[in-house]
Amino acid sequence: MGGNTGVFGAAEFISELCHTNVDRPFPVWQNGTISPCVNQLILGSLAHAIIAIISACYISVPRLTHIVSSLPIGWGFRTASTVLLALFFFGDLVLVFELQAPDIYLDVLADGCGILAWVVHFGAVLALQRTMYRRTRGPALLPLLLILSIPNLAFILTAYIQEISRHGVSEPLLVVRLALTVTRAALVLVYLFGYIFPCYRTQTDLLSCNSEDDVPLIISFEPNEGVTVAEDGCNWLSRLLYLWLNPLLKRGKRGELESPCDVFQLPHRLRTKAVNLRFYQCWQKCLHPRGQEKPVRLDRLSRGNLQDNSWSEAEPERICEGTQHDVKLLHVLHKAFGLRYYLLGVLKLVASMLAFAGPLLLGQLVGFMETEGAPLSKGVWCTVGLFASTFLAALLRNVFVYEVSKVALEARAAVISTIYSKALKVSAPALACFNMGEVVNFMSTDTDRVVNFFNSFHEVWSLPFQFFLALYLLYLQVGVSFLGGVGVAVLLVPLNKVLASRILENNKCMLLHKDGRVKLMTEILFGIRVLKYYNWEEHFTQKITEARKKELHHLKVLKYLDAVCVYTWAALPVVISILTFITYVLLGNNLTAAKVFSTLALVGMLILPLNAFPWVLNGTLEAKVSLDRIQRFLTLQDQDLSVYYTQVCPEDPLSAVQMDQASFSWKQPVDSDSVSVPDDKTEDGPPPPHSFYLHALNLSVKRGSLVAVVGKVGCGKSSLLAAITGELTRCGGEVSVQRREQGFGLAAQEAWIQHATVKDNILFGREFDSMFYQAVIEACALADDLNILPGGDQTEVGENGVTLSGGQKSRLALARAVYMDKEIYLLDDPLAAVDADVAHHLMEKCILGILKNKTRILCTHRIEFVDKADVVVLMDNGMIVKTGTPNEVLSLVKPPKDSKNNSNAKEKDAIVREEVEANEPELESELKMFGEEQKQMGKLSWAVYCSFWRAVGGCLAVAVLLSLFLMQATKNVSDWWLSHWISHMKDNTTELVSLSADPLLTLTFLSPERLIFHAPDRGSETSGSMSSELKFYMTVYGSLAAANTVFTAARAFLFAYGAIRAATVIHKRLLSSVLKATMTFFDTTPLGRILNRFSSDIYCVDDSLPFVLNILLANVFGLLGMLVVMTYGLPWVLLPLVPLGVLYYQTQCFYRHSSRELKRLCSLTLSPVYSHFSETLSGLSTVRASGHTARFEEENERRVEQNQRCLFNSNAAMQWLDIRLQMIGVTVVTGISVIAVIQHQLKSIDPGLVGLSLSYALSITNLLSGLIFSFAQTEMQLVSIERTEEYSTNIPQEPQQASIEVLDSWPEKGSVEFVGAVLAYRPGLPNALDGVSLEVLPGERVGIVGRTGSGKSSLFLALFRMVELNQGQILLDGVDISSVRLGNLRSKLAIIPQDPFLFSSSVRENLDPHGHHPDFRLLDALEQCHLGDVVQRIGGLDSEVGERGKSLSVGQRQLLCLARALLTEANILCIDEATASVDQKTDMVLQKTIREKFKDKTVLTIAHRLNTIMDSDRVLVMHAGKVVEFDSPAALCHREDSFFQKLLRGGEEQV
Repeated sequence: MGGNTGVFGAAEFISELCHTNVDRPFPVWQNGTISPCVNQLILGSLAHAIIAIISACYISVPRLTHIVSSLPIGWGFRTASTVLLALFFFGDLVLVFELQAPDIYLDVLADGCGILAWVVHFGAVLALQRTMYRRTRGPALLPLLLILSIPNLAFILTAYIQEISRHGVSEPLLVVRLALTVTRAALVLVYLFGYIFPCYRTQTDLLSCNSEDDVPLIISFEPNEGVTVAEDGCNWLSRLLYLWLNPLLKRGKRGELESPCDVFQLPHRLRTKAVNLRFYQCWQKCLHPRGQEKPVRLDRLSRGNLQDNSWSEAEPERICEGTQHDVKLLHVLHKAFGLRYYLLGVLKLVASMLAFAGPLLLGQLVGFMETEGAPLSKGVWCTVGLFASTFLAALLRNVFVYEVSKVALEARAAVISTIYSKALKVSAPALACFNMGEVVNFMSTDTDRVVNFFNSFHEVWSLPFQFFLALYLLYLQVGVSFLGGVGVAVLLVPLNKVLASRILENNKCMLLHKDGRVKLMTEILFGIRVLKYYNWEEHFTQKITEARKKELHHLKVLKYLDAVCVYTWAALPVVISILTFITYVLLGNNLTAAKVFSTLALVGMLILPLNAFPWVLNGTLEAKVSLDRIQRFLTLQDQDLSVYYTQVCPEDPLSAVQMDQASFSWKQPVDSDSVSVPDDKTEDGPPPPHSFYLHALNLSVKRGSLVAVVGKVGCGKSSLLAAITGELTRCGGEVSVQRREQGFGLAAQEAWIQHATVKDNILFGREFDSMFYQAVIEACALADDLNILPGGDQTEVGENGVTLSGGQKSRLALARAVYMDKEIYLLDDPLAAVDADVAHHLMEKCILGILKNKTRILCTHRIEFVDKADVVVLMDNGMIVKTGTPNEVLSLVKPPKDSKNNSNAKEKDAIVREEVEANEPELESELKMFGEEQKQMGKLSWAVYCSFWRAVGGCLAVAVLLSLFLMQATKNVSDWWLSHWISHMKDNTTELVSLSADPLLTLTFLSPERLIFHAPDRGSETSGSMSSELKFYMTVYGSLAAANTVFTAARAFLFAYGAIRAATVIHKRLLSSVLKATMTFFDTTPLGRILNRFSSDIYCVDDSLPFVLNILLANVFGLLGMLVVMTYGLPWVLLPLVPLGVLYYQTQCFYRHSSRELKRLCSLTLSPVYSHFSETLSGLSTVRASGHTARFEEENERRVEQNQRCLFNSNAAMQWLDIRLQMIGVTVVTGISVIAVIQHQLKSIDPGLVGLSLSYALSITNLLSGLIFSFAQTEMQLVSIERTEEYSTNIPQEPQQASIEVLDSWPEKGSVEFVGAVLAYRPGLPNALDGVSLEVLPGERVGIVGRTGSGKSSLFLALFRMVELNQGQILLDGVDISSVRLGNLRSKLAIIPQDPFLFSSSVRENLDPHGHHPDFRLLDALEQCHLGDVVQRIGGLDSEVGERGKSLSVGQRQLLCLARALLTEANILCIDEATASVDQKTDMVLQKTIREKFKDKTVLTIAHRLNTIMDSDRVLVMHAGKVVEFDSPAALCHREDSFFQKLLRGGEEQV
């Protein structure tokens, strides 16, 4: 326009700006697309100017004064992407100046506007985060603004792609600009993805007064208000670099992380309650899809909580309501966590792409080195590019790993809570198909496997992506020849499949044998007292050893298969590359150095996905198996009480419990969709096979009445109570219970006690009411016991009440039931385990006293109390034989003639009080230890490392280290040889391409990021001499590679052998030590703690420890080799390496202190989750009957939350370290690049060595983080060695030596003499036996009586040397027992202990584990104990008795223990009267059997029922550890002032 006049007008300005013709300065369309001028000016600059202006308006929005709620995650994504967009525009601007393109001004204007727009927008985003928009997704205008920039990006991308396709990649900076534009496009998408995330972190965020103020209406009090909440409310920099974690790590460094409450609270989104709520909502959506949501009734949801007098919001506990088996757990997980999890894949994709940029840029840099006089700017840009790509890749990878770990944590909390919730609802018959160990396994092993799948799923798609990308680049390098080598890799896939399936198969078998061994170990620990009394340690050691041998056989196969895998993949790169070269030559091509190196590099990149994929697939398959197992459990039939109980009210309004022709079974109904089957089908049908069956029950219990249920052992009394609470399957008839929703007060026959204080056991979650509490303690005769216990009612009770006697346990369970204050009480034989006056007290003060207005159903064998009942029910063989008044029914029971005299002289409360007498003294000091496991503090001691070294074996350990050293040395030398080859191939002028990938590194690091790039083939004609030179270099390289594979094989197999050897030795030592431990140790150590050593700790020693140790050693040698090669290639690199090394050491020290403590806290908080679950399973009937399921779910939630806190902090600490190590790696790469550029300018450079150093530097980040993580992991796994070592060396052992050998027939006579025996359980405590001297003559029958704590049980403990005497001696036939070997002594004595313990094997093995007796002897013994019919009914001698004798009633178990004693040949028999749970009639016959069978033997009986010792030759009365009376019963009865007389009267006065 003004071109002719010479005036510089608008057209000239635009044509100058756009570099267009002045006649057509502003073309809209050009070369088939929108012109750059329109794109950059209108779509670019103008759009960005609008973004800047509108964004600026938001900077001034009013701020909030108080910020309480956490920031939704979407804001974080938007903040990060805005910053990065500004940076990338700046990067593009720098490239524009470097390229000096004709339209430079246009690009400068567009980039300048872009920088301005995104910087202003960043300010706006930050400002909006502190305004009322904080809780929302922000103003709707923001995403619309962003969309303005998208057309500009699209057209720029099109233009670049067209240009590159025209000119090729000759201009690398153009490629970099394309990459920057692609990344900008990705960041715009990330910004928009930020809008997908929910804007509320927790429900409390919703409860705010108004939109102007962010103070919630309901303020929730955190359990630890002083503890910081992790991550929430932090700025983006703090989140990226984990600066919020610094205070915690400082405390760890100072050693202040001692308990779980010392770590940060979980972010609000990860709180277990919030996660469960979200998961429950998703479950409901899956249960009622497409808008058919069932309205959630608040009364239904909260009822369980209201009955505990507590209110809580409707929680996800109600999962599995209704037909839950229609819902797949996978679908719910997908719905709850899927979207967020899949979006994280975008980060993974970008990080994987960036990983390839490093090697490409490195190629350019080395090309620059080789070209003399190359422009400095090229080197600078390559260095900047290297820095940017490694920096961004590191950042994105870190964020990805951290965010995935958070999703995995949420899934873990949801799955654990769902399993726990299901266990509380599932019907008892359905639950019976799994043993307790299996159900606990669902929560532990299976959940862990499902959660681990979250970490490996993204690898499932990213590994094939990397593989195909490497293949494509290989194809570009050598054409179709690559198929020759890759063919081998493909052929190896079937081999790999075979190996993988064999590994999976062996793993399954190994875990099966492991489960069997742990199950057996559990039983041994439960019955350890019985085991020691019977001297069965050797037999059971043998059984455990056999189980371990089978387990180790599969472990051995596993380890060697692993070694084959390691070796195969280590040898593969060499085989593939050589085959590729041969194919290449056969196709008529000339082989050049360039081809060799680039091919080797690409082969290295191929190996990683090929190697890792089978394991990722394996993990996925394991997760699938575990998911199916959990799914099977979740589809079990629930207890449906609305179907179980009749909804129609009974005709009689005063009736509390009514049964009409009701039939019940312990088996699941065949029709699993329904709890009850139509009556007509089963009314007359046969009972299910092998299942106890109650049939045709007619019963009506009036409100407020006392109903006594009597009958012989195994007649179905306990089953009747279970039928009332809904624990059985109703097969017909009708049951109705008034006010059943209030729950029942249930005192089960086997008292279930929680691991808590006595007071907590009684309160059972109810409010403390001082008056009522005291009344309950008085009524249940616990006042005296609380005075004896060291901490009163604050005394901590061990697992299953291990620190209490049987009587105390039973009365504690009764007190708990009474304190619940229910309408209906079901009391299952609470009078069995108490002495006469206590039984009388319980009857008068409790059952007829404090409970007098309640409905009570009492099952009992104590006939003398039955006359006080309103109605008596007589049962036999699962039927009600007679219901009537006491007079009508009692005549049928046929009590013994002398029952009148003995009605008050029943079982003394010394029952299992032997434990209490033994334990009282220890309890005080053990109290704290019992409460929680002692956490080892600080570093692992050298002793731990030494013990593992010894377990492996010194020579073998040295051989492993030597093979590792040689393997690494040959690897590094072969790499050096390649760089030497490049530098000295004078005639061949190819550019440096690369190095072989490290086969070892590919096995141990996630991405070795090997270098590849394409070298132009200059001078591919090779002369004959060249061929011979090539042959020489190839031969040396081949030899080195072959040596490397040999050493790799040696290291793999030696290591596998060493690991198996260590596993064998450690388990053997641990087992031997634990079984020889004193009873004191078992009484004061929770069973779970010991069992942990044999399960998870041994599993670590078998499997996890060798795996991480292998990686650690490889990393150590790899790092040493790398440092040697790098300093050899570029000595100047020592300059940055020294300070970075110091920094690295400081960082890892700072991290490791806290990491170690956090890992220990994770283990420490995990045990309570599992122990609470197993405790709940064992007391399921009590928890459900009392209606406390909601409270137990809350307790589980609390424990899971505590463990999740530790796990979250531990994961965050790992990422804190990772980002710092990544930055060190980035610094090393940049440092080497800078040094290389400087040296190039000084003309003192060997390109081969620079390439070698840089290629190593690119993988140094992985190596550094790999080293520290493997070291931390190894330390963590070595804690298992520390724990097994502690139990192998530091626990009190029973003396095993003997000074004299006794004859096999000893003691022939059976005389027992105590001479001045003094026994104190610990120095400074009162003597349990205080100078006891007495003599029992051969063949004499002696009854032992006395109040609790008098020392009765201590006599037996001393006789069996369960506790060693402090003074005096005990003589058997004149031989001092302390000089006899322990095994000999115990095998010569027989005992009938009071706790009827059975192992879950056959009847035969329980009677005669050593197999000494023929079948007819065993059957005869069973017949004499009235068990013949019972054993025939369950299937004979080889039938299983179930877990801990579950198939038999308690009474039947006691009879089986008596049958054991009948088989013994011992001349001295000790009876801790074991007939408490046996009816009177059976008891009389048994006493007669004992008298006949042991008439010539010495018999010592601790009497609980005094009538059983009235025919003894003499009675020993003990008091305060002294003998007060020792005479015949008749003589003692005639002495008016005798202690025995007072005991007989059952008087109230204290002796």
